[in-house]
Amino acid sequence: MISMFFKLFSVFLIIPLVELYLLIKIGGMIGALNTILIILITASLGAYMAKSQGFRVLHQIQEATSQGRMPGNELLHGLFVLIGGFALITPGLMTDAIGFSMLIPQIREIYVKMAKEIIRKKIEAGNFQMRMYTNFR
Repeated sequence: MISMFFKLFSVFLIIPLVELYLLIKIGGMIGALNTILIILITASLGAYMAKSQGFRVLHQIQEATSQGRMPGNELLHGLFVLIGGFALITPGLMTDAIGFSMLIPQIREIYVKMAKEIIRKKIEAGNFQMRMYTNFR
């Protein structure tokens, strides 16, 4: 439980503080207007890339299911496209770099392999739990 607290603490406090620090430093070097323009350009480009990659992954999921395969790999790709899209709409340079990396298929494959390895280790250790919540009335 304490570990989860620190993970949430880092996501919601430390990362935004680092982003703010970077934006202030870069704004001081290239100017506030240029910094805002960079943020707007990366957000626009990121939205376009997230949309196109999202449709590509959706097509791959549909293709896998039409072939009778479980689209596990494709679903992980979709998850990382979604996370990358969210990272890109968060103002900041560090999150933009992470977000863009998740939208490039070759780099995203590295994230997918890492996620599969983490899941595999958790399953082997007996620490992987999957719950399905339904609301039957």
